[in-house]
Amino acid sequence: MEKYKVGVIGGTGMVGQRFVTLMDGHPWFELTVIAASPRSAGKTYEEAVGSRWAMEKPIPEAAKSIVVLNAEKDIDTIVSQADFIFSAVDMKKEEIRALEEAYAKRECPVISNNSAHRWTPDVPMVVPELNPEHIQIIEAQRKRLGVKHGFIAVKSNCSIQSYVPALHPLRKFGLEKILVCTYQAISGAGKTFATWPEMVDNVIPYIGGEEEKSEQEPLKVWGHMENGVIVNAQKPLITAQCLRVPVSNGHTAAAFVTFSHKPSMDEMKARWASFRGRPQELNLPTAPKQFLRYFEEPDRPQSRLDRDLEGGMAVSIGRLRPDTQYDYKFVCLSHNTLRGAAGGGVLLAELLCAEGYITRG
Repeated sequence: MEKYKVGVIGGTGMVGQRFVTLMDGHPWFELTVIAASPRSAGKTYEEAVGSRWAMEKPIPEAAKSIVVLNAEKDIDTIVSQADFIFSAVDMKKEEIRALEEAYAKRECPVISNNSAHRWTPDVPMVVPELNPEHIQIIEAQRKRLGVKHGFIAVKSNCSIQSYVPALHPLRKFGLEKILVCTYQAISGAGKTFATWPEMVDNVIPYIGGEEEKSEQEPLKVWGHMENGVIVNAQKPLITAQCLRVPVSNGHTAAAFVTFSHKPSMDEMKARWASFRGRPQELNLPTAPKQFLRYFEEPDRPQSRLDRDLEGGMAVSIGRLRPDTQYDYKFVCLSHNTLRGAAGGGVLLAELLCAEGYITRG
């Protein structure tokens, strides 16, 4: 199989680094171009990243010698070398929106890890197992942009990918009210303990903008398409509190939920165990075989033990029990830079390729 040529813009940051590592040995995708800020442009990728490399694995050999381009100035060159790009740039939101549209208007599909376009009404925000049908909105977006092949698709915020996948198979019971507290790893801020020593032995009860994202983004994921835009769901009502905790990788969520038709705990566990999405049906390369896994042990899931389940692409659930104020409460965990960021972006790209929205050449 001829591989798709892939570019990464914002390739020197933490999520960009994760995209680069995930291209190493990928059966469908080949990394052909990396772009970043002007200060990195002109250097080899190995030189540009230098001591900032934050991944567990070393820089892939195939990436080391790629000469980094300027993500803003070299768009035409980048587009000529890639069938699509992953976007992980670190810029102001309005600059990101303009930059990603510039790539799309040059007929280059953009799969973005950024939040800049999450609320653009004709840009799908996709968790591939939950709302794959939303990619159909791309046709309306292409009409607006005046293009045939280019588009922008985004993945959701990393924190909602810990608890929303667990709630999704329970929607048939009528999700009414949800309270969620997230305990988020420092890699979600692009940091390690070496670069953020203040986080050792510390908890910060504030992550800018995170609570609003946690309360609103699930409603777009659960929304419907109408007249060329995605219309948000009206329910459930969600309230969130988000804390930064001294964990390297893995976002944990404590979720409390009330239903209009209260299921039994056995019914909930059965829904989790049997749930399969479009990525599993298509057997996509990055798709976990068992997307949702419930642990019966009272002290699971744990970040260190369970975040890498199925290559970091599965979601772990545990501690399901009745609650005194809500119907039930439980705990969830996902790997925030894999399932929650770059890995989720790669899976979305695989879905878009399999469904014919991205083509070679």
